[in-house]
Amino acid sequence: MKVVFLGTGTSCGVPVIGCDCDVCQSADSRDKRLRTSVMVETEGKNLLIDCGPDFRQQYLNYIGNRNIDAVLLTHIHYDHVGGLDDLRPLTYKGGMAVYCRSDVAERLRQNMAYCFGTSHYPGSPVIELVEIKEYEKCCVAGIEILPIGVKHGGLDILGFRVGELGYITDASEVSERGIAALKGIKVLVINALREREHRSHMNLKSALDVIRSIEPERAYLTHMSHEIGLHAELVEKLPKGVFPAYDGLVVEI
Repeated sequence: MKVVFLGTGTSCGVPVIGCDCDVCQSADSRDKRLRTSVMVETEGKNLLIDCGPDFRQQYLNYIGNRNIDAVLLTHIHYDHVGGLDDLRPLTYKGGMAVYCRSDVAERLRQNMAYCFGTSHYPGSPVIELVEIKEYEKCCVAGIEILPIGVKHGGLDILGFRVGELGYITDASEVSERGIAALKGIKVLVINALREREHRSHMNLKSALDVIRSIEPERAYLTHMSHEIGLHAELVEKLPKGVFPAYDGLVVEI
């Protein structure tokens, strides 16, 4: 299995428009973060987790001409679904299955009505929405997936377990049930917005607490804002086995 980090930034991305902080002005490519998304390569299939507004750029930069077999969505926020329209060239031959919670599917049918039913506009992406539920295993392109329920402030969203990979983003907390469901994984990808607390995202301390509870062999931080600091300095702060991810990083499991 390989995990390709397509984006590791927050909804604003890094650099943030109009910001002159050290991170936003950094020349280190690892400090330039597109909106958060990964592609998981396993058993000959490519699964995209989240499809934000930077998807076209991410595909051209890091995926190339490889196919995407299915899409998993964590939640409805624009920085995680804003690139779905850009899937269109990949959907014309056989459509694209997009797996998500029922509330996310409902919102997508409203927000992208031109893609569905009798309103389907010629040339728009051919998307099949498949509704999934937390803690109910599902088969995605032949791969067994376990959706994990997590909280994003007051919003219920999904993380995922794919074999020995756990993927959590935008979470403000992970329940004991979620932690138990992720026990035994080798690699955990988890959000860590910044060092200061935030009402709807885990900060660095709370992310490290979850990592200690799950005990993966390795953990990679994602969904980081410019307030997390310079990548080169963050690397030195983290405990053994914990790493800040960056755009274009490929992790093998």
